[in-house]
Amino acid sequence: MVVSRLAFAQTSPTTWWADSSGDLLRWLTTPFLTIGTTGITATGLFEAAFVIAIALLISKFLRRGLAGVSARLPNLDQGATYTLGRILHYAILVVALFGGLAVLGVDLTKIAIVAGALGVGVGFGLQNIVNNFVSGLILLFERTIKVGDYIELASGITGEVRDINIRSTIITTNDNLDVVVPNSELVSNSVTNWTLREAVRRIRIPFGVAYGSDKERVRAAALEAASAVEHTLSADGRAPQVWLVGFGDSSLNFELIVWLTATAVKRPARIAADYNWELETALRKHGIEIPFPQRDIHVRSAPGLRDRLQVQGEGLDKTEDRP
Repeated sequence: MVVSRLAFAQTSPTTWWADSSGDLLRWLTTPFLTIGTTGITATGLFEAAFVIAIALLISKFLRRGLAGVSARLPNLDQGATYTLGRILHYAILVVALFGGLAVLGVDLTKIAIVAGALGVGVGFGLQNIVNNFVSGLILLFERTIKVGDYIELASGITGEVRDINIRSTIITTNDNLDVVVPNSELVSNSVTNWTLREAVRRIRIPFGVAYGSDKERVRAAALEAASAVEHTLSADGRAPQVWLVGFGDSSLNFELIVWLTATAVKRPARIAADYNWELETALRKHGIEIPFPQRDIHVRSAPGLRDRLQVQGEGLDKTEDRP
């Protein structure tokens, strides 16, 4: 220990720095892992990581720029912008991956070996991940489901598509709940897209009135209720309508048919409540009765029932005559 300290003390700083730099350089350039005939060094790993990091930054800035352009141009299709951003992101990652392999010195002509190993991995349990990834690409290119669409799943869940990621799609419901759905489920199962072709939609609001009500007054009251809701469309042949759809046990059954604006389509429960509110107000204003269930009982035959009812009736009459 004393000898080493004396040796260190006798060594000049310049010599010590040269020796340390040489050791560090040898450590950085000496392969610590060999794949085939390619030696993997620490320097190569650092350079590959730097290439991938730069690619991720470029992808992030490009997607942020596209989002800014989409926000400044309301008429621009947000779904198309999102799809373009995702495709650019995946393309940049692929280029970065090949660039990192080239920096490491891996022979890209032998990439078939890696593909074969990946195929074995898929056979041992990555089928689900690959299926969801391919399904995500199908969603991005086919564009039957886009970011911003309001969809309804086979399970009955409704919500707006927020993100289409590598493995899953995030749907936000009207209760602000985020539902994570595997991409393969959206591709293989039936999905109702409320805003695929256009954002407007027609809904039906059922209601009933008492028998004997004037049908024309009912129509006028229902149309008045529809006009009181700000989300009702009336142009381009989409004016509200009132249909008599059936004869119930206690009521005449009508439906108020209305077309909704784009902003109202994504709030079905709230909009239905608004129309029901205005319908009750308009029917009450026009003096139209909203019925409740009623039952008429007709007794055709019951031995001794008529005599007992008559006796009970006479008893009631005598009770009323008492002072």
